[in-house]
Amino acid sequence: MKKQLITALFISIVSTSASAGSAFSDAKDSVTYRQASFQLIRHNMADIADMLKGEVSYDAERVTKRATALATLTSLPWEAFTVPGAEQGGGDAKAAIWQNLDDFNSRGAKLVSDAATLKAAADAGDQAETRKAFGNFARNCKACHEQYKE
Repeated sequence: MKKQLITALFISIVSTSASAGSAFSDAKDSVTYRQASFQLIRHNMADIADMLKGEVSYDAERVTKRATALATLTSLPWEAFTVPGAEQGGGDAKAAIWQNLDDFNSRGAKLVSDAATLKAAADAGDQAETRKAFGNFARNCKACHEQYKE
């Protein structure tokens, strides 16, 4: 029994590490992934923006839900930019990304940090702090788009 358990554990570990190295089948797959990630970020961001602008009623519970999603979603797209050939996979990413990958990745890390700050403000239920945190988050998004998106 012990030998079977060790064998099963070993196979599980080996197959996990083999699949972890191949999250994307090719560069086009990585583009699809990053575009889907950014689309989800955009959707959650737009909902919060509409509430903060007064276009729809402010719902603190919904803002918290969207901010929580953003805290997760903002960590997703960056890996897809490092896949070999990703710069030729299509999409509207500028070549400047791969020429300045360190800067691009630091902006991605800042977006993740900004999303965590937004989530903390939303969790606290402080609409003024949420507005401020959202403004920082949105400015970071816009600055990166101006630099790195067609």
